[in-house]
Parts: sequence; C-alpha cells; structure tokens
Amino acid sequence: MNEEKKVLIKDASKRLTGHKRREYQAHITTKYFDGSPYKAEREMGWGRDCVAKGLNEARTGIKCVDNYQGRGVKKTEDVMPDIKEDIISLVEPQTQADPAMKSSLTYTRVTGKALRKALIDEKGYHDEDLPCENTMSNMLNRMGYNLKRVQKSKPVKKIKEVDEIFKNV
Repeated sequence: MNEEKKVLIKDASKRLTGHKRREYQAHITTKYFDGSPYKAEREMGWGRDCVAKGLNEARTGIKCVDNYQGRGVKKTEDVMPDIKEDIISLVEPQTQADPAMKSSLTYTRVTGKALRKALIDEKGYHDEDLPCENTMSNMLNRMGYNLKRVQKSKPVKKIKEVDEIFKNV
C-alpha cells in the first residue's frame, strides 16, 4: 500500500469514533492486512486491541458498548462517602458567610494541609488512606468553601462634615 492511500485511510479513521471507527478499521484490516491486527498496527499505527475488537464485532455482528463515563479517576467523595460529613463537621465551625452579603460564598480559615491533619488527629483516618493536600483543597472548593482569609467589614468613607466637626472640637 502506498503512502498516499495510508494517509487517506488514517485521516478517515481519525474522523470516526466508537464502533464506527472499529468497523472501518476492521474493514481496512480485512481488505489490506489479511485480517491481522498486528499488521494493521505496524502499518497504520492503530491499536491492535481496538482493531481486534472491531474484527470480533464484524465477525459476530454484536456491537460493544463504550463506557466513557466509567473512565478516569473517581472523586474522593465518591470513593470515601463518609469523608464528606467529617469534613463538614470540622470546617463548619470555622466558616463565615460573605461579610458584604454580595454573594453566597462562604469563607473558611481551614487549608487543605490543616484539614488533612485534623482528619488524622480528630477523626482517626490513616495518613495513607487520605488524599494529598491539593486534593483536600479541591474538595473544599467543590463543597462551596473558599480558602480565603475571612474579610472584615470595611469602614465607610470619610465624609465632608467630619473635618468641620473636628474643627469645632
């Protein structure tokens, strides 16, 4: 197979997704590479497992369902369901609403490092079972706690009458 055909076939394959891509790759593999996923991998750069799955789908007529949602790393709250309540019980006493009442943000003095240490000391978690400090900070953010210094209310600006009052005193 010449390079021009390879480029054209690879381009067409990149534009497809899921079972349609596997079906196309299986068709090309059957036609040009004697149905061998290894030859298709070497010549086209496709994953041989994907090509083999496509060949099996073509042979049996059964389409494999892709579970894209099941991929990736799960959130710590999903893996450790009790940790959310423990974090709330530790952080809530040190939480304050926005003093200006301009937003629904809540501010807390607790950092990811302090939260991790408190979970170990007060709640009995083991060091190796807990995620890192950055993950703890991200969990606080997802739960609606902003890691900012608690702001004091700002004084009202000086008005003109103040100078006149002080002159009389």
